[in-house]
Amino acid sequence: MKNYYTLLVLLFSFISNSQTNCDEANSYLVNAYSHVKDAYDSNNISHLKYYSNRSIESFKLSKKTLKTCNCEVALNLANKGIELLEKVEGVSTFEDGRFYVKRARDISKESVIEVDKCSIIDYSSEDVIKSDEYTELQKEKLNIKQQQEALKLEEEKIRLKLAQQNEKKLLINKKQLIISYENAISSNVNSYNETLKVCDCNHVLFNNKTSEDLTTLSIENIKAYYKNTIKTLATKYLKQLNLCNN
Repeated sequence: MKNYYTLLVLLFSFISNSQTNCDEANSYLVNAYSHVKDAYDSNNISHLKYYSNRSIESFKLSKKTLKTCNCEVALNLANKGIELLEKVEGVSTFEDGRFYVKRARDISKESVIEVDKCSIIDYSSEDVIKSDEYTELQKEKLNIKQQQEALKLEEEKIRLKLAQQNEKKLLINKKQLIISYENAISSNVNSYNETLKVCDCNHVLFNNKTSEDLTTLSIENIKAYYKNTIKTLATKYLKQLNLCNN
């Protein structure tokens, strides 16, 4: 009995080692599928390209292990997925990018199916000990692996959601800062113009219309922009006052 369990443990260890590369490739391909699915479900070209690049990274990582996993079909599919997704970066419209993403999504799903096939052990060999205990161990191992992959995917989704929330919060802070500066400048401009009228200055009145999208700048650059604007307005105002007597 002792020799039986020793042989069982050695056999399990051998099969597990032979599956390591396929299991690792499977994990990367699942990530690639998750990212390309997020790209397809996105609603703007920026997120479409972001998730497409994430999927490409996972596909490339899977190739390193697929080559030693003897899973040529999955490797070919990974190459096709990369080829399609690399075209997304060069598109100018959301619709064009989504066309490539849809094809890559279908291919990535196929690659996961194919690598799963490569992970299956041929139990028909006479050298394999058929036992209920071994089968249960295999089932438990597969179950644990699936749970780990699900946790990884969930963790990645949470991380991305947090990043999106922080992005939205930063945008709100920028807009509030811009409104504060615009209100302050508007108040100053009104005062400048009223003063020029009182002094009978027949010169061009000031305005404070900003056509630029300042939300693309950092908080510090927004502050610097408005500080320069305020200084420029003050200088022009003093110049206008000096010209009033001329």
